[in-house]
Amino acid sequence: MTQMQEVHISSLVVHTAPEHIAGISEQINAIPNAEVWGDNPKGKIVVVLESETQGFLTETIEKINNLPNVLGTALVYHQFEPTSDQLNNGVEGRRPEEGL
Repeated sequence: MTQMQEVHISSLVVHTAPEHIAGISEQINAIPNAEVWGDNPKGKIVVVLESETQGFLTETIEKINNLPNVLGTALVYHQFEPTSDQLNNGVEGRRPEEGL
């Protein structure tokens, strides 16, 4: 039986001046496991991050927040799917088959 890996999925909004949306989006898309899902003309960029560790998410959010011309980031959503070992030891988490 293959051991399930821990999965962390987060989304955040990155705020920048409108003239910097394209450049910031390009830099974010160059980060492994980070993807720009959309933006609006007022300078807000929606980003999704996926990783096997929470540390990666924290580091990536900090990296994005420190990009030139980024005014700020706001974490909007974080979901954690535990490993099979954690489930067997009583760590609670929503399983995909349980739905939203």
